[in-house]
Amino acid sequence: MMDIVERLVPKATRRSLVRWLRSLTRRPRVGSINFGDLRRLKPISAEWGLDRGMPIDRFYIDQFLSSESEVVRGRVLEIGSPELTHRYGDGRVTRSDVLHVADARPPVTIVGNLATGEGIRSNAFDCAIVTQTIQFIYNIHRVVQTLHRMLAPGGIALVTVPGISRISRYDMDRWGQYWCFTTRSARQLFEEAFAPANVRVRAYGNVLAATAFLHGVAAEELDAAELLALDPDFETLIAVRARKEAP
Repeated sequence: MMDIVERLVPKATRRSLVRWLRSLTRRPRVGSINFGDLRRLKPISAEWGLDRGMPIDRFYIDQFLSSESEVVRGRVLEIGSPELTHRYGDGRVTRSDVLHVADARPPVTIVGNLATGEGIRSNAFDCAIVTQTIQFIYNIHRVVQTLHRMLAPGGIALVTVPGISRISRYDMDRWGQYWCFTTRSARQLFEEAFAPANVRVRAYGNVLAATAFLHGVAAEELDAAELLALDPDFETLIAVRARKEAP
């Protein structure tokens, strides 16, 4: 029978029939999806969800740093603000430094360049908190080399980078936004500078969380179970823990 069908019915027609038959069994039915508030050409929030609550990537950053809070200790470097150092240091921090590439005003204590290493001491920090930063630097390999160099032996870098993300227009227009990552690219990047056994990489996100994040829906508008369900095909935020080997 199939031989007869193949001879009498053109291949393109057979494919069209198969697609039509499959469409009848899909749920929701093809063409009947209710997009609701998502059927729009502009995001629900143009402020990443800040005007509605906590941005979804910030929820994931908090999950990551909460799980690694015990390593936020000693002399800690953070980018732009000491907020996360204070939140997760819990009395273990002996000195808090804030790095900025150009602005020397408080709370900045170090003006330096992660890409070139200029202005950043070697073997100085027990912990570095670098959240949502390195995607704005073209030479990411040099950045990771600088992170390794500036850590004291045994020091740990806690880094987050975007997986699925919109463009940050403010940063794009000023110095550029160059990268989004996967767990695989993040692992390979950090293993070039750190010993592979000392690099841990994890992802957060799923199709619902990624869609909500792109629209600027706040974390409070989803259930915790919806946010924390991981689908490895929809990595929304990538988190890296990299330790510098002690001699």
